[in-house]
Amino acid sequence: MKFLLYTRLPLVAAGLALLPSTAFRPASIQATEAVSVWLTTGDQTKLLAQQPDISFAASSASASTTITLDDHTTYQTIDGFGAAMTGSAAYMLNQKMSASQRDALLSDLFTSSGIRLSFVRHSIGASDFSAYGDYTYDDVAEGQTDTGLSKFGLGNDLTDVVPMLKAALGKNNTLKVLGTPWSAPAWMKEAKSDGTHSVRGGGYLNTAYYQAYANYFVQYVRAYAAQGVPIYAMTLQNEPGNSAAYMSMRMDPGNEAAFLKNNIGPAFASASPAITTKLVVYDHNWDDKTPTINNYVESVLSDAAAASYAAGSAWHGYSDPSGIANMTTVHNAYPSKDIWFTEITGSVGSSFAGDLKWHMSNIIIGNTRNWAKSALEWNLALDQNSGPTNGGTNNCRGVVTINNSTGAVTRNVEYYALGHASKFVDPGAVRIASNSVAGGIEDVAFKNPDGSRVLIALNNSSASNTFQVSWNGQSFTYTLPAGAVATYKWNTSDVPLGRVFEISAKSNGKALEITGASSSNNALLRQATWGSAIQQKWHMVDAGNGYVRIVNQNSNKSLEIVGAGTTNGNQVEQYDWQSIANQYWLVQQQSDGTYRILNKNSGKALDTPSASEGANLQQWDWTGADNQRWWLSDQGAARTGSALATSSAALADTRLRVYPVPVAQELAFDYVTDTAETLQVQLLDALGRSALAAPAVAVQAGTTSVHLGAAGVAPGAYVLRVITRTGTLTQRVLVTQ
Repeated sequence: MKFLLYTRLPLVAAGLALLPSTAFRPASIQATEAVSVWLTTGDQTKLLAQQPDISFAASSASASTTITLDDHTTYQTIDGFGAAMTGSAAYMLNQKMSASQRDALLSDLFTSSGIRLSFVRHSIGASDFSAYGDYTYDDVAEGQTDTGLSKFGLGNDLTDVVPMLKAALGKNNTLKVLGTPWSAPAWMKEAKSDGTHSVRGGGYLNTAYYQAYANYFVQYVRAYAAQGVPIYAMTLQNEPGNSAAYMSMRMDPGNEAAFLKNNIGPAFASASPAITTKLVVYDHNWDDKTPTINNYVESVLSDAAAASYAAGSAWHGYSDPSGIANMTTVHNAYPSKDIWFTEITGSVGSSFAGDLKWHMSNIIIGNTRNWAKSALEWNLALDQNSGPTNGGTNNCRGVVTINNSTGAVTRNVEYYALGHASKFVDPGAVRIASNSVAGGIEDVAFKNPDGSRVLIALNNSSASNTFQVSWNGQSFTYTLPAGAVATYKWNTSDVPLGRVFEISAKSNGKALEITGASSSNNALLRQATWGSAIQQKWHMVDAGNGYVRIVNQNSNKSLEIVGAGTTNGNQVEQYDWQSIANQYWLVQQQSDGTYRILNKNSGKALDTPSASEGANLQQWDWTGADNQRWWLSDQGAARTGSALATSSAALADTRLRVYPVPVAQELAFDYVTDTAETLQVQLLDALGRSALAAPAVAVQAGTTSVHLGAAGVAPGAYVLRVITRTGTLTQRVLVTQ
């Protein structure tokens, strides 16, 4: 087939290959989605910097490297990305910054105006990074015990850690908090060789106090909840194979399994009300195959009674990155158990470029490609001297550095590495399939709960690399400098074209319809009991860039917000298609199978205010409630004529004239424009599938004749779609052979 264009006065002709497309996207529209791009380079000339948008187009021949995304192959659900609110980090935020400095930094760290961290870890008691020395929540003098936990209290946590966690939650109220103990209270541990007890230097939990320790954690979860900080999950012991000189405790696999199944698991389950905080095992390095660690995770989870209380395992990154694959090994053996990555630190003195590649390759991409639901850095903040410390190493680097004299903030490489994920990948996103090339373009892809897609790509090579991204029969090409990382994000509607739907509210089951079966402009949208009436039937028409217009089968008019309003409570009406933002909708499938329907102009969701028969629909801020979730029930194929073409006020006006009628071997149309522009041309069948797809067509001011060879197109009714700089033109086409 050939694609030819002619410009009259003067006449210009060019022959270009026409690309036939047989791909059918039953889950989403075929459109030129705009893709936002954010870039960080190793030379720091670009630091999470937004680049000009790019667009998908019909796929062409593959580049030397092609990343192919597959929405239909999914992996783990993402909890989030973040770092640890250690005692040191909380101290720096709370004690070494002014109120305005602190508020600005917390906004940058935890809101969408910055990198929007969604997951934090904190130590249950002190750790090796604490401003107030060693402490637990039940410390007594040497030789004393407190099995009844009468002296339990959060102590020093109330000075900085709790206030800063609450402040972070104030910025992001969906923030997940994970707790981890470095040591049990000294009196609960086995005595050292000199008969004394210490929270330092490892040592084991005394079996006589297993139940007291379980009760200690019950108290901890309740105490934090009382402070307004819910604990999403907790690990049983930080680095259980590490007998460090700072606060630490050994807990071998057999100890952990016993404590889990006999003590803490039953204690959480029997609490009133029951404690739902997830219990997570291990919390140590990727390489769990050493003699010291001894296949730790598998050993614990192979105990069925212990495993019944375990939500999964947590992992650190202080070992050969080849051990990342051990997380997949554990997942394959225990697929019902989740995996979290919970700690890695940056180091002072290393290079930004080298660390960017290492953290992106291993912490962000490597971990999530191996089933991790989270990726957490260690200290959220430290001072310029890597402190304050409590026995920890003196070369650790925080996600940010806060000057302990001025409060000035330096954003470190970990900030940008986290930001490339946390700013774009929402909690609840699922990882979707994508191919990755180690040492070349390494990548990971996600589908957010709102239906948007995210691709994170790292050029982990020493040379610039041009690659193609292929998704749902479309592609774009991008060039990444050596060592650079980019995040790509695009929105798209998740509904098929060419089908008729009943749209009904999850909250009450009532169907959308146009009031009074009206065919007039400004008739309001309301809800009513489904009766299979034509005014209750709808189809979606591609409006470009991932959006659709929602068209009523009876009137052939499009839904819009009354008066192009942008406030909560504005009602919804039908109107002739005008190709304005008020008539564009994003229809995105949610995890429960329903859809949310967002107006492009206002960003608000279609919402039913009540269960009443005849209640008018409105728009409202998205809350995720059932009155904003919609079932789409397929009622069959849409009408191919007036349903897919535009109305009398349509864009298929004097700018577009199709000939001959009917079409046989060749389809041609004249396009009239007053300025140079680029068109995209497709011929769609009744199901919205592309029968012909032309490359971008550059036209000049005046009249341009475009000719498409149609010899290979099956006879039938089609819609010619021409995407212009101002909107989409459609025209019904009948093909005969």
